[in-house]
Amino acid sequence: MPQTNTLLLNCTAATMAGAGYGLIPQATIACENGRIAWIGPARDCPRAFAAFRPHDLGGRLVTPALIDCHTHLVHGGNRANEFEMRLKGATYEEVARAGGGINSTVTATRQASVDELVASALPRVDAALAEGVSVLEIKSGYGLDTETELNMLRAARRIPRKRNVVVVTSFLGAHAIPPDYKGRADAYIDDVCIPALRAAHAEGLVDAVDGFCEGIAFSPAQISRVFDVAKELALPVKLHAEQLSNLHGAELAARYGAMSAEHLEYVDEAGVVAMARAGTIATILPGAFYTLREKQAPPIDLFRKYGVAMAVSTDMNPGSSPLSSLLMAMNMACTLFRMTPEEALAGVTVHAARALRLADHGTLATGQVANLAVWNATHPAELAYRIGFNPLHERIIGTVA
Repeated sequence: MPQTNTLLLNCTAATMAGAGYGLIPQATIACENGRIAWIGPARDCPRAFAAFRPHDLGGRLVTPALIDCHTHLVHGGNRANEFEMRLKGATYEEVARAGGGINSTVTATRQASVDELVASALPRVDAALAEGVSVLEIKSGYGLDTETELNMLRAARRIPRKRNVVVVTSFLGAHAIPPDYKGRADAYIDDVCIPALRAAHAEGLVDAVDGFCEGIAFSPAQISRVFDVAKELALPVKLHAEQLSNLHGAELAARYGAMSAEHLEYVDEAGVVAMARAGTIATILPGAFYTLREKQAPPIDLFRKYGVAMAVSTDMNPGSSPLSSLLMAMNMACTLFRMTPEEALAGVTVHAARALRLADHGTLATGQVANLAVWNATHPAELAYRIGFNPLHERIIGTVA
């Protein structure tokens, strides 16, 4: 897509750089060659940008384009039947132990071709883009055999060829124990997970390595073996931790310098302290909390106390969080967990970028990628406030509206 040097006029910019929203009223933003060349009050705009194509935003709010930093967007099938099961009283753990849960999606995903995985994912991608998203993290983890894990990552890599979006891939081979390895989790790590990781890395399919550290999945010792290989391959790590119990996964993640630890409903103070020391982002996932009707919320006050930055994401997946709306996730984070609208917006911009190590995304500042969202709103709090309403006016990606 060709890029045009553009001067965005007549807007309120929430830069998300520095303290708070970083609001600039009556702002002008100069976009050059896909990056922000200047941002500030209109009265201070340098004359050097006078020849740029003007684009009047009509007084609207501008933020960094949103980032959904934790999704399982590529998969086969759906689990609407398990939604009914849970409403009739079955817990997430009971569904999983009965052979449902993740393994039911594994069956459908193994039966799908790469083309079919891409085709089924695109409507979910489109839903995200319609809400101002410019970056999607997409995990594997529904293959649990080498070829299907690779196919999921191949499908994720194809999505930017179909849509104007950045995709960051995470290898999640340590997601669940397939039925043929029941009771043999260590053998699964040896026979499938680590070889699949090496194969995916060799094919250039992996940006990060993830795992599910939980009683129904993998122990800290087993996750450590996967993370040791990630370290050998110079791949950063992240971890599903403390969603259903406290196995001290957050501390494990911190020891490996993880980009982020996700869920964290049961994390204790020691885990939060370890994350703070390591600079590990806490990724807050209210969609799973809501869908599973959980009772224990993540310790937001502890994250604030120790200065642990909080990202917010949909956890878009077919089972525990069939949520495709990042705006809704922001509202849930505020309503269910008492995060502030400012924290929620930071969670889907600057802190989500940090959770993916995308240093040139997530803020409006000179030199940053010019991925912006323009909203029919006057104040950033409106984005987390409304329920089931999308105020997006337009996405501006690489200066092309």
